[in-house]
Amino acid sequence: MSQELIQAVAVLTKEKGFAPELIFTSLEDALVQAYKKEERANPEARVEINRETGAFTVFAKKTVVDQVEDPELEISLEDAQKIHKNYEVGDTVEIDVTPKNFGRSAAQAAKQMLIQSLKEAERSVVYDEFSERAGDIVTGIITRVDGRNVFIDLGKTEAILPASEQIESESYHEGDRIKCYIVEVKKTTRGPQIMISRTHPGLLKRLFELEVPEIYEGTVELKSVAREPGARSKIAVYSRDENIDAVGACVGPRGQRVQTIVDELHDEKIDIVRWDEDPAIYIANALSPSKVVSVSVWEEDKSSYVIVPDYQLSLAIGKAGQNARLAAKLTNWKIDIKSETQALEEGRISESISDENTGILSDIETIESFEGNV
Repeated sequence: MSQELIQAVAVLTKEKGFAPELIFTSLEDALVQAYKKEERANPEARVEINRETGAFTVFAKKTVVDQVEDPELEISLEDAQKIHKNYEVGDTVEIDVTPKNFGRSAAQAAKQMLIQSLKEAERSVVYDEFSERAGDIVTGIITRVDGRNVFIDLGKTEAILPASEQIESESYHEGDRIKCYIVEVKKTTRGPQIMISRTHPGLLKRLFELEVPEIYEGTVELKSVAREPGARSKIAVYSRDENIDAVGACVGPRGQRVQTIVDELHDEKIDIVRWDEDPAIYIANALSPSKVVSVSVWEEDKSSYVIVPDYQLSLAIGKAGQNARLAAKLTNWKIDIKSETQALEEGRISESISDENTGILSDIETIESFEGNV
């Protein structure tokens, strides 16, 4: 068994990526369990495997006594001093108690226990690796599509992309390479369960962190993300360095950085807006590409009243309310949008002010909006 054991450890190390010490430790534990099934086995026994030869020895602790009453747990002073002359009564001696026929009888039991131990160790390794990556992006290859679930090979394990985390407009095919966001990693009796998503706002956030060096380095901060997956998203960015344009950094030369992300999300439109500590300006920015006349805010309930030019009302609200909905998600403010005419009718502004107004928030930064090439 000795040489076979060494060879098995070498194979497992190469093919499974386990550390040799982990395998030896698992095997020693398995052999201990096999030994304890022997008649009159010492309950305090341990097994030690020679890492070079594969030979194993069962060691047991015995207490040095004058008169032995339990030979499995005690050793006489005379016998103990044959091992080392300094032993005295009351000392603990560790001696070789390997049964004569233990090798053959233990081999099969140890093999089964080792297989189980290694399965558990492999699951633990996979869990530890991926639990540390929760909140990160993982790239895998689609191995099959079964019903509404998409199975993705991540190398050491497989993940399932459930229908609830898929983008409705996307189609998934066997062999496709795909990026997903790791939402959560759970421990189960069948191994780690990796929850991944294509719809999570974190996917968009991490894509920008990977694609834009200024975000990764912390010079530009991605303050907020709002998504309607597959259709449109908005992100709010802020530069800690006045010499760096936050929006421009995200766009990249000739729009290459943001276009890479748009391509990955299969032409999901992305609005990049400037975050501002002034909520009125921030809300106006978030309603891009619509122009805004004025924004009134009420801090106590985080609500706002936004006035836009009549011809911009439909643009501010967006198709099926999408632009206003995303702006509200992005800013975490309630946004009530009215045209100038509606505001006049409600008495929010006077007609003279409306006539004179060319956009009191005209100094608000232009916001970039991107969509894929179609």
